[in-house]
Amino acid sequence: MANIIALVGRPNVGKSTLFNRLLQKREAIVDSVAGVTRDRHYGKSDWNGVDFSVIDTGGYIVGSEDVFEEEIRKQVELAIEEASAIVFLVDVTEGITEMDQEVSSLLRRTDKPVFLVVNKVDNAMLENDAMEFYSLGFDKYYTISGMTGSGTGDLLDDIIPTFKEIEYVDPFEGLPKITIAGRPNVGKSTLTNALLENDRNIVTDIAGTTRDSIETLYDKFGYKFVLIDTAGMRKKNRVSEDLEFYSVMRSIRSIEDSDIVILMTDATQGWEKQDMNILHLAQKSRKGIVIVVNKWDLVEKETNTLKQYENYIREKLAPFSDVPIIFTSAITKQRVFKTVETAMKVFENRARRVKTSQLNEIMLPIIESTPPPSIKGKYIKIKYCTQLPTKTPQFAFFANLPQYIKEPYKRFVENKLRQHFDFTGVPIEVYFRQK
Repeated sequence: MANIIALVGRPNVGKSTLFNRLLQKREAIVDSVAGVTRDRHYGKSDWNGVDFSVIDTGGYIVGSEDVFEEEIRKQVELAIEEASAIVFLVDVTEGITEMDQEVSSLLRRTDKPVFLVVNKVDNAMLENDAMEFYSLGFDKYYTISGMTGSGTGDLLDDIIPTFKEIEYVDPFEGLPKITIAGRPNVGKSTLTNALLENDRNIVTDIAGTTRDSIETLYDKFGYKFVLIDTAGMRKKNRVSEDLEFYSVMRSIRSIEDSDIVILMTDATQGWEKQDMNILHLAQKSRKGIVIVVNKWDLVEKETNTLKQYENYIREKLAPFSDVPIIFTSAITKQRVFKTVETAMKVFENRARRVKTSQLNEIMLPIIESTPPPSIKGKYIKIKYCTQLPTKTPQFAFFANLPQYIKEPYKRFVENKLRQHFDFTGVPIEVYFRQK
């Protein structure tokens, strides 16, 4: 079982700033606007040789009718259940608020170790102001500055001994990473929750609910991988808030760090230019790709509706049309497990190695029967091919005049590779080199 520290408190007390400080990188989005963090957000850290995870939670609010705030409360309570130790953050510049007292009352009911941490104590003059937090009913408090890091060492020195397991194994290490990407409000978080069979991420009808990229371990039905839910990616000229800009940047980084991208689109809106932009990003990053057409239950269907819709998407994808397309309804869980099976199959395809002898045995006769067109009376001869020792499928074909081989022939060779070896969903690179 992993060692986990959960950061909880009312909105805007500096939880995400402390989260970034503990991870020593800008992992969570930080903004002066309250309520930026909504989902539980995980990161890995260590102190004096002991590894642990940190959960950044949304600000805890009681008595609000706001749809986000109600969901944030649920997420905070789930984080408290998961945690080995809880850091309860308060703000010295605002003093004790009614909301702090509500959170304090909640935390006193748990049997987990709770550490009251007075944040934003950026100078010695504020140390005395922190004394009022004794009235929250905890035996001790810690004064820190999440911005500068002062006081965090003393805090961690006391948290680490409360861990039941000092030996920590990162559950994500060495596992495939599958990122769910797409435009806002296409159902990415709903699909994540359907696959995990719990409300891991906040879901509302409002576009832009997810702001960070959220990583979760999936371990069911013989499959084990890291599932990453991302913020919706809209066109650059429509990204007006700084927050949304950073959210989109996190989504891009998640795509670049993943093995497989599940590109989710909305069946009721059709295939849009932004879907194509996301696909091109995944393709250029050499990621395996699965297209999921969500909300299929809302589409009026006739006999050939599905086939026509699939052909329409494949025409848009050309020339890279060898991509699995799955029609789902995340909310009714229609074909959601098919998404997992297909993504893991694409992961296998992406890691596939073809023996050099087998590759030459199949490809050279094809090339010999359909050689590259001659240019200026010069005949191009390809004598040998091999798969390069790269993480993704890349092939080198050795020829006497590689500079004369044009793009159409390159696509012909790629199509033949796909025809004889299963690389569905995987971008292939083909190079022609001097023999």
